[in-house]
Amino acid sequence: MSAIDTLPPLREVIARHRLSARKALGQNFLLDLNLTAKIARQAGDLTSCDVLEIGPGPGGLTRGLLAEGARRVLAVEKDARCIPALEEIAAAYPGRLHILQGDALEIDAPAHLTKPIRVVANLPYNVGTELLVRWLTPPDWPPYWQSLTLMFQREVAERIVAQPGGKAYGRLAVLAQWRSDARIVMALPPGAFSPPPKVSSAVVHLTALPGPRHPADPAVLSRVVAAAFNQRRKMLRAALKGLAPDIEDRLRAAGITPTDRAEQIPLEAFCALARQLDRS
Repeated sequence: MSAIDTLPPLREVIARHRLSARKALGQNFLLDLNLTAKIARQAGDLTSCDVLEIGPGPGGLTRGLLAEGARRVLAVEKDARCIPALEEIAAAYPGRLHILQGDALEIDAPAHLTKPIRVVANLPYNVGTELLVRWLTPPDWPPYWQSLTLMFQREVAERIVAQPGGKAYGRLAVLAQWRSDARIVMALPPGAFSPPPKVSSAVVHLTALPGPRHPADPAVLSRVVAAAFNQRRKMLRAALKGLAPDIEDRLRAAGITPTDRAEQIPLEAFCALARQLDRS
């Protein structure tokens, strides 16, 4: 009998510990252990990796990660009610699950992990995008993580992998695709969760590249992309006029027509514009 078989069903755990999902914490629990195992497998071979999991809740995905052979899992959980349920899992997998209670936006997770590291999480809806941006914009690259396997609302997932020319294409797509390979690997209906959210979800797998696809200063690129998409209905010559007095000349030097709008501009051209602005 494997360790996961000794653990009680998640619905029983939730009832015993009174773990009703809290909207304020962005909680929607995934209870189907077949699905959590499938998500864990999307992260690849975990046997030689430490895994960072954010928002494990009662531990459905945590069980999947451990059962799939993760060397060690660091579970960061803000909700103190969930800690006893996670401790039961830790007891079934001695030495392989470390639990930290606290806010993932404030905890220095890498200090508790040993490389190679992969991040796998059913992210709380209210902090998912902010965490992703932080993981994509560290001070140094390559980052501490090899890959991110993350569940988002499907709309957010589609924004991460979007290509130029559509409404989904924006800042998240540029940041994600500049230094990683990003693809949607799973789709999940609302009924897979308890309670069911009002929207569908999807799992995105991002693999860190050794370096960026095109040269650019990260801070300048981030500033350009934020300005462009904050006023995405405007022509770029108007949306970016605050970045340089001669912005039209710099746009043309980067191969961009000043009357284009942000959603028309491919990643390579944004990087070229960032280099033009960096020269000043």
